[in-house]
Amino acid sequence: MANKDTSVSQTEASIDDTPISPSRPDPRRKNSLEQHLMHRPDRHELVEKNILPATSAAPGIQAQQKELEKHMRADSLNEKIAHRPSPETLIKGGVLHDDPRSPEEKYAEAMEDEYAKREGGA
Repeated sequence: MANKDTSVSQTEASIDDTPISPSRPDPRRKNSLEQHLMHRPDRHELVEKNILPATSAAPGIQAQQKELEKHMRADSLNEKIAHRPSPETLIKGGVLHDDPRSPEEKYAEAMEDEYAKREGGA
């Protein structure tokens, strides 16, 4: 019995109980969070850097607001495209120049350009 007690006490004595972190923390690190919070940028700077959204809407509806803005831009562009002048009007006004090539020639050139892109050329 005595042998068991001594073997147990020897194994307990060989276990290292010292803490992994230093016992005296670095005083510079002690208040590092407070220091960082004191010097963090304000909301205006974060909005300018596109870190925060420019909206004051609740976070739960910001995704819906962003989706709505996207659809509004699409509608605006579609409206502008619907009211743009026809190519014939632009040719008559001198904005566009009529292409003397036939549709077949244009298609053949477009196909050559496409093949060149796929082969790594052009």
